[in-house]
Amino acid sequence: MLVPDVAALRQILSLWDKWQRNEELGIGNAPWRHVFETLQDLRRWGPDDRVADWERSVLENIIENLDDDERIRVEIELVYRRNPDVGTQMEQDLRRAITDRDGEAVSSFRRDDIAYHAILADLPVIVVQGIVDREEDGLAGETAVMHIRPQSLASSIQVADQDEVEQINAAVPAGAPILAVLDGVPIANHPLLNGRLLVEDPLGLEEETQVINRTHGTAMASAIALGDRYRAEQPLPRRILSVPVLRWDGGMEAIPDDRLIVDVIYTAVTSLRSAESDGGNVIIVNISLGNLRRPFHGQMSGWARLLDRLAWQYGILFVVSAGNVTDRFDVAPYRTTIELEADQRHRQNRILQALEGLKADRRIISPAETLNGLTVGAANQDNVPPIHRQRAVGLIDPFPEFDTSNPSSRLGPGLNNSVKPDVIFPGGREHLRPFLTGAAVALQPVQATRSFGIRVASPPAAGDLAREGYTNGTSAAAAQASRTAHRIHDALEDTYGEAFIRLSHRHRAVLLKALTCHTAIWSKATRDFIVGIAGPADNKLHMKQKDNVRRYIGYGLVDGDDAVACAADRATFWACGQIGLENAVTVDVPIPLCIANLTRPHALCATLAWFTPVQPGRQSYKGVRLNLLEPKEAVSGLGVSGSGVPQPDQNQMRRGTLISRRWSGDKAPVVIPNMDFTLNIQREIDNGDDFEEEVPFGLAVTVTMPGVNEIYEQVRQRLGVQLRPGVR
Repeated sequence: MLVPDVAALRQILSLWDKWQRNEELGIGNAPWRHVFETLQDLRRWGPDDRVADWERSVLENIIENLDDDERIRVEIELVYRRNPDVGTQMEQDLRRAITDRDGEAVSSFRRDDIAYHAILADLPVIVVQGIVDREEDGLAGETAVMHIRPQSLASSIQVADQDEVEQINAAVPAGAPILAVLDGVPIANHPLLNGRLLVEDPLGLEEETQVINRTHGTAMASAIALGDRYRAEQPLPRRILSVPVLRWDGGMEAIPDDRLIVDVIYTAVTSLRSAESDGGNVIIVNISLGNLRRPFHGQMSGWARLLDRLAWQYGILFVVSAGNVTDRFDVAPYRTTIELEADQRHRQNRILQALEGLKADRRIISPAETLNGLTVGAANQDNVPPIHRQRAVGLIDPFPEFDTSNPSSRLGPGLNNSVKPDVIFPGGREHLRPFLTGAAVALQPVQATRSFGIRVASPPAAGDLAREGYTNGTSAAAAQASRTAHRIHDALEDTYGEAFIRLSHRHRAVLLKALTCHTAIWSKATRDFIVGIAGPADNKLHMKQKDNVRRYIGYGLVDGDDAVACAADRATFWACGQIGLENAVTVDVPIPLCIANLTRPHALCATLAWFTPVQPGRQSYKGVRLNLLEPKEAVSGLGVSGSGVPQPDQNQMRRGTLISRRWSGDKAPVVIPNMDFTLNIQREIDNGDDFEEEVPFGLAVTVTMPGVNEIYEQVRQRLGVQLRPGVR
């Protein structure tokens, strides 16, 4: 904890010393014994706190073998002070401390609404060594410093096995964009993308990046606008807006090295709402990026805090990739690669067992811990034709039987043990290359090829024409999630017209969040596979079992087509609204008479999403908690139950801003004409929830009984929905 009053701090430390010596604490101080019993140590905030073990090891690796006078850049986050004058003085003092050590303050950034204040500094290696050593008289000893970290390093992808472009025959899109992608500079005139992109470049990065190096931005724009080219999907009917935040630097696409990443993202997002921008209607923003040097270990990054704040302020659904780990990992008990390749029966179990042992080192990376955003992991799936799949010679297909995340996809959970990633989307059926390392066998994810991956537009080879290539991982998965959200928006606009478009940005954004995740599901086979390895074996510990499953797949795998399509034997309702402090909202859901008294499998699914204001700097970061109450009498009467349905634990769901629940059964439903069942959405009292402003929510509900083809039409008539001409 931070104690701003020096006298109070000295008194607490004095009591701590007495308690450690088993001395009396004095009159009125007895309650401190209960506090001290919960602590391992009590000390002034110092170098050990300002330089975390992870950042320390990264800095140590960066400066290894460098001369003392060489320079590297670090991010120094200041202790945030709400008084701007105090904050300004602290920054000036820290700038002097940097200059006194032959360093230079390159830039700084302060945002009061996310309690963030930081300096990007250029420091000699010898000064960084003092930070690594946590010297009291070094920069890590300066009282203004909250944390010192290595400069953010953006995750990146490669696009491989380039082919000639297969032309598409589709109309050039029109209309204002509703989706923006923050990424590298794209090839806007690529044969597949020409006329489909608008590029706004507030950071001036386009001129710095040659066409041949525009890999990441082109691939992500392609995956969003066109989908996986192996599927020959219809292009999106609107142009998408590209806002470059990466430039070519030292042989890779990277965040501009003269600005803090929070500054870069803030500039990019706020540019969408400027008077000159084409992004005034944008409600979906794809961020297939992350900071490889900031895995999530319980503390919200400035980047994630910024996304949470901007989502609330502007009504934007940020779709964020969970991040990838492409390092080698040992797989026991194999001693030769031949032995591993031959063991097709047990191999997938042992691969997952190896990954399970490394889960602490494979956490999601900033900003994937965002609460208001949608975090996407990569499912081990793609649409590569079998004839191409056969070319993957000498490689291992890790999980051919299960819809789980691919081996490189980073794992949850999120803040306060919330569900992260939220969902998984196809990210390529990733293959692994075996290596013999001493007495063990190691596996390493390999980059996508024609044999596995997502087919996308790519830059030309030197002196060549633009091509198509292959990519994979959570970047591609997040792009496909953004595309699905866009397609859902298109379907709602086509069906409901102005009634949908007139909704506020916030309401459309949270509704898209709910509907994008609504079809996510745990298959029983995948659930049993993960539990069989991660445990625990005792089924009475079902909450811990569910905890282990959702680390890998969140709420489950989403089928993008299923999320958009209509079907005669199911009906999906949606609703959105706002809910005030200590209030509740009821939503009546019509039940079709055609399912009455039929003893066949059927299900109810309900997904609730909302945006919460946040409270940076406070223990209760999430300002508002909603809950989707169990409709016990209704589900019982309909012959369904949530017991035994593979899904996250309800208590785990409530820790984030997304709740998705399923009830299923095969008992005959008791249904009478014009029957409804009621769902209750409750704004629960939470620590620190004193926000009087109403909170926007979106709700999706599905009723289905496979094979009963009157469901959709009966529900439509009950609701009195008038479809626009040509819409089914």
